[in-house]
Amino acid sequence: MVERGVRFVQLYHSTWDDHSNLNANLKTNCDMTDLPAAGLITDLAQRGLLEDTLVVWGGNWGDTDARDPGTSGRAVRPDHHRFAFSMLFYGGGFRGGTVIGQTDELGYHPTEDAIHAHDLQATMLHCLGFDHELLTYRHQGVTSG
Repeated sequence: MVERGVRFVQLYHSTWDDHSNLNANLKTNCDMTDLPAAGLITDLAQRGLLEDTLVVWGGNWGDTDARDPGTSGRAVRPDHHRFAFSMLFYGGGFRGGTVIGQTDELGYHPTEDAIHAHDLQATMLHCLGFDHELLTYRHQGVTSG
């Protein structure tokens, strides 16, 4: 699709939001997605398409392992939080090997170089050749876009 000029392609893997059996389910999900994701990036690189293609790997929010107090700490389940999450960017002008930000030992709160969602979106738009300022509007003192 990218080779034929499709400007936006979105792929989903919908079973990441596990609330039980986290260790086994995480392995299953990684086994199902690692090879295809690597194949996509390899194919784009071989075809010279990574300069103009931005690959974004992300989720709805961060998950952190937490012991469930309701089961005497035996069960491991994710604790959803909105303060920090991980994303991977490849191609499209991103410098390879760059890591920005750090969290506390639980992966819950940012401790270094936190990036606001607006800045993340502006960076992605810039890499795709858009001026985010042209897509920004201000309403009641809040900048959106």
